Formats: sequence, structure tokens, C-alpha cells
Amino acid sequence: MRKCIWLPLSVTLLMALFILPPAVHRARADASGTVKTAVADFDYRDTSGEPKDQTAQHAARMREFDQLLRKKLAAQGGYRLVPLDCGKPRCSTTSLGPKGLLAAAHKTDARLLVYGGIHKMSTLIQWGEVQVLDLKQDKVLLSRTF
Repeated sequence: MRKCIWLPLSVTLLMALFILPPAVHRARADASGTVKTAVADFDYRDTSGEPKDQTAQHAARMREFDQLLRKKLAAQGGYRLVPLDCGKPRCSTTSLGPKGLLAAAHKTDARLLVYGGIHKMSTLIQWGEVQVLDLKQDKVLLSRTF
């Protein structure tokens, strides 16, 4: 049952990344026609108050989601993923804070930074957020909540 809740949300978040207008992509592509992109680990926040501790399951699902996101972006073409090294097990907004995540992203030669998270409010209600930043212009290109 839990997998069913995660699948639509995961697909929706992934689709959000694919709706960047082609003109935005072309304007940021390098000579190879690709955009160097750093993808942060997505955060998961559970404020549902459910009695069972699901921390381990949520962490495993987020690792799967992060891998799927990177795999889909790389397979789509047009994006060349660059590693985001932050010196911690997870490079996310929660683990580094917004300034720390930006500092880690600026250490790469990426043009774009993709980050976000999922918030579980109750057993049946959760939403995801995704943002794409242009690191060279310090400009938000995409900000969606699903």
C-alpha cells in the first residue's frame, strides 16, 4: 500500500523537472548541448504523528527516489549530472542548510541545482516540492509543489 502512495508522487515530481521550457534549456546548455546539473538529495519530513516509527522505511524510499531522479535526468538527455560533494552522507537542504547546499553546489561546475523534498502530513496526505536554480544567475527557474 505504501508503494502506491509513493509512486504517483515520485512520478509527478520527476515530470515537474521535464517541463522546463526548451528555450530555458537551450539558453543554459554548454558547447556539448548539455546542461551540467547537480542534483541534491531530497529531504523527507514526516509530521503525521503515526505511532509506528517509519524513519528507516522513509530513508530507504528517499534513497530510491534520489537514484531514480538522477537516472531519469541522465537518461532524458540534455543534462550532464555532476557530483555534489558536501562531506556528509546526504547532501540536502536539511543536512546542510540552504546556504551550505548552495556553497556545495557552487563548488561544482554545474549550471543548475535541483533540490526539494517530500512532506508527509498524515497517513493519506503528502506533497512534494522541487526547485531548479540557475547557479550562474542565482535565479529560480522552477519551483513546484505537488
